Amino acid sequence: VAVKVLPEDLSQDVGRLKKSYFSSKDQLLSLALGIGPDPKQFQVARDNDVPVVAHLRNTLPQRDDGARLAILQKAGLLKAGDEFIHLLHMPPEPLKLIKDSGCHVSLSTGIEMTMGHGIPAIQNVLDVGLQPSLSSDHAVTLTSDMFSMMRMTGVVQRYGVFQREVNGDKNAPKLLTCRELLEFATINGARTMNADSKVGTLVPGKEADLLMLKADSIDIWPLNNAYGSVVGLMGPSHVEAVFIAGQAKKWRGSLVGVDMPKVLANMQEARDGVLKRANFPMNLLG
Repeated sequence: VAVKVLPEDLSQDVGRLKKSYFSSKDQLLSLALGIGPDPKQFQVARDNDVPVVAHLRNTLPQRDDGARLAILQKAGLLKAGDEFIHLLHMPPEPLKLIKDSGCHVSLSTGIEMTMGHGIPAIQNVLDVGLQPSLSSDHAVTLTSDMFSMMRMTGVVQRYGVFQREVNGDKNAPKLLTCRELLEFATINGARTMNADSKVGTLVPGKEADLLMLKADSIDIWPLNNAYGSVVGLMGPSHVEAVFIAGQAKKWRGSLVGVDMPKVLANMQEARDGVLKRANFPMNLLG
């Protein structure tokens, strides 16, 4: 959930939000501060004891995000549990700094390539020992389902490795396995959200957000390899059931306790309102 606040109100608003809605860390939603690599804003996060989520990439000529990370680290403002997204075109040094600081990384492979940011930093973060999670950045341009994100990340990494081998690189990295990609989307995501003590793996004592996948449909059957089927062949339509903290949220392919016609109507009404206020004509086939 994103909340926009003005810079001069930042510290006051973060404190208010934390007190009002996030007084307990044992809840489904958690609080983080989405900011840029600015020392003053990072200080607000530290003063309020909340993690940072920052989008960084060295594609802006007026801003060297790698250098700014070094400034933050020298000032003692990086904290284990902070999350950095994208990280395209970063040299190894700032990536190592992120790892050594106990921070996490998230890759938005699909949107990074779609919006022309460049080749995603998949191999770069792996080379310094970081284990990335996956994210969509936003859900307006591309689907935000984790199946698509796993596939796109696997395809891009494999293509990069193959190109290095074709060019004669005898030390090309290994190909990511489907199991590793599944871990990016599950336990690595939980770690990046600082929620791995509760979810991410099936371990006694965890709440275990649990997805049950339909594996006997014609596009999957016969099942030959579980990891390969999930990463390479499945999509949201294969999610048969979802349990969160033991409560069924989806069952037999349908959401539980959700008035879908009302939800869809509200979505369309909101879309129509935006288009009307922007005086923007919609053309489904345009």
